[in-house]
Amino acid sequence: MSNASAVTGASFDQEVLKSDVPVLVDFWAVWCNPCKMIAPTLDAVAADFAGRAKVLKVNVDEEQDVAQKYNIRSIPTLLFFKDGKVTDQVVGVLGPQVARRLEAVAAAAGEGDQRGPLGGGQVALIVERAVELL
Repeated sequence: MSNASAVTGASFDQEVLKSDVPVLVDFWAVWCNPCKMIAPTLDAVAADFAGRAKVLKVNVDEEQDVAQKYNIRSIPTLLFFKDGKVTDQVVGVLGPQVARRLEAVAAAAGEGDQRGPLGGGQVALIVERAVELL
């Protein structure tokens, strides 16, 4: 089971734009291999940041209006939101840097992690294991 929750066009406003914590939104598709590659990293980040930030997923095939609104042209695309605004964007596969970027957004929101830039370190371990498998 994924730690990153799905978000739809109907729930996007409430879950993302009105969120009281920073939000990382992963724009993805079922057929996208790079999206599948980063999924374990995003799940680990979601677990590490539980209660301090949200990690949500938008399926671009099912939620085309949301993808179009944010001009998503390539996937995976990660958008980082704070106070309802996009504060950072990454297109393509990103390893443990995703946790550092979310940490920066959370710290700017006054929600900094006292455990260090990679949270509990799960992200680094998962990425190391994924690299070994490649």
